[in-house]
Amino acid sequence: MLILIAAFYVVVSVAAYITYAVDKKAAIRKRRRVSEKSLHLLSLAGGWPGAWLAQQHLRHKTQKTPFRLVYWLTVALNLAILWGVVSLFDSFSR
Repeated sequence: MLILIAAFYVVVSVAAYITYAVDKKAAIRKRRRVSEKSLHLLSLAGGWPGAWLAQQHLRHKTQKTPFRLVYWLTVALNLAILWGVVSLFDSFSR
């Protein structure tokens, strides 16, 4: 089960990184942007490691304090959900 969870996080993180890159390129070119809601939903779904890497490597969404606060909230919520899921499966496997 842990391998499946890790694989899921990798896939969603890659998707988040790519989405941040697309948004960064759109911002530079003054084109239609990816909504912040979509970026936060990706983080909440487990893509927060990829989102964090994108923020650092692409220097994207690092200055907007309200965005960063919601981002860290999605990280905390995701980790709480992950803990609950792992605990639930652990209790069934005993």
